[in-house]
Amino acid sequence: MTTLTRRSALKLFAGTAAVGVLAGCGTNSGKNADGSVTLRFSWWGNDVRNKQTQQVIDAFQKAHPNIKIQGEPGVWSGYWDKLATQTAANDAPDVIQMDLAYIAEYGGRGALLDLSKQNQLNLSAFDQNTIKAGQYNGKLYGISTGQNALAVFANVKVFQKAGVPIPDDTKWTWDDYLKTAQALATGAGNYGSSYGITDQSLSIWLRQRGEQLYTQDGKTGFTVDGVASFIAFQKKLLDAKAAPPASVAQEDTGAAVEQTLAATNKTGMSFWWTNQLGALEKATGSDIKLLRVPSQDGKAQDDGLFYKPSMYWSASSRSKHPAEAATFIDYLVNSPDAAKVITTERGFSTSQAIQDAIKPLLTPTDKAALDFLTEIKPELGQPPAVPPTGSSSAANALGRHVTDVLFGRASAQDAAAAFKTDADNMISSAQK
Repeated sequence: MTTLTRRSALKLFAGTAAVGVLAGCGTNSGKNADGSVTLRFSWWGNDVRNKQTQQVIDAFQKAHPNIKIQGEPGVWSGYWDKLATQTAANDAPDVIQMDLAYIAEYGGRGALLDLSKQNQLNLSAFDQNTIKAGQYNGKLYGISTGQNALAVFANVKVFQKAGVPIPDDTKWTWDDYLKTAQALATGAGNYGSSYGITDQSLSIWLRQRGEQLYTQDGKTGFTVDGVASFIAFQKKLLDAKAAPPASVAQEDTGAAVEQTLAATNKTGMSFWWTNQLGALEKATGSDIKLLRVPSQDGKAQDDGLFYKPSMYWSASSRSKHPAEAATFIDYLVNSPDAAKVITTERGFSTSQAIQDAIKPLLTPTDKAALDFLTEIKPELGQPPAVPPTGSSSAANALGRHVTDVLFGRASAQDAAAAFKTDADNMISSAQK
């Protein structure tokens, strides 16, 4: 069987979604012999998340014996290729763990169910900001599992071993970050920092410069110089031997969370979302201190951080069982029993009822993440625009162009110009 790349799969997906070639087929085709229905449910995650999710599935099936859940866990690095291929083949799961980068991509092309039309899903516990976070073009394509924020994860064990003090994150700059990473790099495969070359890291960098990754009207909102400065900083980390060589970084980018350099105590600082704190502390066996992302001017209020929906629960528009899919999503977001299993692993729910249910169960790690989110709240700016249709492959393009610079195949300026061209073309092609 030919393996589709993400780009080719999305092209195929776009074609089938747009013209409805396979509209006569469905994700599932009826009931089981015992009168029950089976929903396929996909998510990405790690061992901790997989175990928790299976516990929730078991509890849901016990409470709803007429709905069976077939779990399809995966890892981030392969999740979106698989989903694009499934969607193109009209074989998407019924319930889908969705991300901010893709919700417009799938929702805007008609692949997701408008959850606001599903009576089985009770949205009364959520504020308007939470609901708006899952809307695109006036339709609700996902309900947020909770909120989180990007942070620098400082491995306390690595800092102590290197004799380096934890920086004051209320006033540190990127130059301070570089110096700290250099001090932590002890050689023999141990590095001061991982690279932060995701689109969300770029978004924060751009916000610090008064630019934005995307505009509200679905365009790119950045300059070539803005992206070039971001890429040039990654090259500085490399040249200072504060971060791993390009070949090691390339492997690290595609590794499962538990196998990353950060999780195996090979880097002192790395960029993760606050809901990943538990998994990283478990993997490292070390305390991890959450730090604000550095700023250009040393002022925390200018660091560009924002609350991001951790992820969403979405449903396929082609599901033969939309009512049952909505029932399951309602359980995931509103059931105290489910919340007591998941707690904060998918972010901090904005539902007061769920917050009250899990409060007695919060671990020191959970409390540390919550304290961080609470502490940064006064400094946060407005959340960025939802990435427009066509932009989901931009993160891959960014990684490719940054990697070219790390390998010495391109300059930061040329790589930035190529990335802007790619991003503009992806968006314009998808919106024709």
